[in-house]
Amino acid sequence: MTTHAATADEAAHAARNVWLLVMAQALGAASVPIIISLGGIVGQRLTDLPSLSTLPVSLFSLGLALSTIPAALLMRRRGRRTTYALGALMGLSAGLVAACGILRESFWLFCAGTLIAGFYAACVQSYRFAASDCVAPPQRAKTISRIMVGGLIAAVIGPQVVIWTRDALPGAPFAGSFFGQAGLALLALPLLLRLRMPAPQTAAVEGPARSLATIARQPAFFVAVAAGVVTYGAMSFIMTAAPMAMLGCGHAVGASVLGIQWHVLAMFAPSFFTGHLIARFGKISVTGAGLLLIALSGLLALSGLELLHFWGSLILLGLGWNFGFIGATAMVTDVYAPSERAKVQAFNDFLVFGTSALASFGSGHFLGTAGWSAINAALLPLVGMTLLMLAWLARHKRHSASAVC
Repeated sequence: MTTHAATADEAAHAARNVWLLVMAQALGAASVPIIISLGGIVGQRLTDLPSLSTLPVSLFSLGLALSTIPAALLMRRRGRRTTYALGALMGLSAGLVAACGILRESFWLFCAGTLIAGFYAACVQSYRFAASDCVAPPQRAKTISRIMVGGLIAAVIGPQVVIWTRDALPGAPFAGSFFGQAGLALLALPLLLRLRMPAPQTAAVEGPARSLATIARQPAFFVAVAAGVVTYGAMSFIMTAAPMAMLGCGHAVGASVLGIQWHVLAMFAPSFFTGHLIARFGKISVTGAGLLLIALSGLLALSGLELLHFWGSLILLGLGWNFGFIGATAMVTDVYAPSERAKVQAFNDFLVFGTSALASFGSGHFLGTAGWSAINAALLPLVGMTLLMLAWLARHKRHSASAVC
C-alpha cells in the first residue's frame, strides 16, 4: 500500500513538472521567433555593412551553443530549477539590453543582447531532457513531444508580440518587441521556481559511467547526433536567411514576420502526435521522414521566389525539423545509462547547437554572395547522406536483433 501510494505520488509529481515545463517552454521559446524575425532587420538598420546584418541572429545561435555545457555543469552542481531560474533572469536581461541597443542606435549593444539570450535559449532547449528524465523510458518520446507542444504556443506568442509592439516606441522601431521579450522571460520565472526536480546530489544514479569517447563510438550515438546536427543546422541556415531573402525579393516586413510565424507553428504543431508516430513507426523512421520533408522544403524554395514559395518552404522546413529533431533526441536517450545522462545530453546539445551557430554565421554571407537558391541547394547532399546513415543504422539494428534471436 505504501509503495503504491509512493508510486502514485511520484507519477503526480512528474506530471506536474512536465506541465510546468510545457508552460515555461511556451514563454521561453517565444523569444526565438522574435530574435530570428527581427535580428537581421534591426541589424540592417543599425549597421552600414550588409555582411554584418545577420550577425545578431548568429550571435544568438553562438550564445546558445557556448552555453550548453556551462548550463549542464551548473545543473549538475545547483540543480535544474536554480539553473532554469537563472536562465530566465538572463533572458530578461537580454531583452532589456537589446532594446537599449535599438534606443541608442548601437549595433554592438544590440548584438550583446542577442548573445546573452543564448544562455536562456540553452536552458529552454534542455527542458525536453528534464521532462524525459521525469518519466520511465517507454514514455520518453511522448513526453519530449509534449514539451515541444509548448513551442506551438510560443509560435503564436512570439510573432504576435512583434506585431503588437514593433511601433510601441516612436522613433525606435522594434525596441518595444525586445522589451516584450524581456517581459516573457519575467513571466516564466515563477513557473520555473515551482519546479520540484531531484536535488543535484540525488539526481545522479549510482553505477559505472563510460567515457564520452566510448559512448561516441557507438553507431547509434553517431547517427543520432548526425541527424540532430543536420536537422537543426539546416533549419538554422534557412531560417536565418529567409527574412532577408524575402525582403530582397520585394516582400514586406509583415510578410516575412508571418512567414517565420508559420514556420515556427509548423515546427511545433506536430508535437501533439509526433510521440505517437515514434511509438508506432520507430525513432529512425520518423527522423528519416523529417529529413525527407527538409529536402522537399529545399526543392520548393528552388522552384520560385513568390511569397507562397517562401512560406511553403518554411512550413515544410518546420515540419521536417519537428520530426527530425524529436526523433533524433529520442534516439540519443537510448544510448546512455542514467549515470552518463548529464554529460551525454550536454555533449549532444553542444554539437547540435554549435553546428547551428556555424550555419547561422555562414547564412548571411552565403546569402549575399551566392543567393537564396544556392543556400537551399547546398543542403540537399547533406540531407541525402544523413538519410543513408539512418538506413544503415536501421539495417544494423535488424541484423543485431535477428542474431540475438
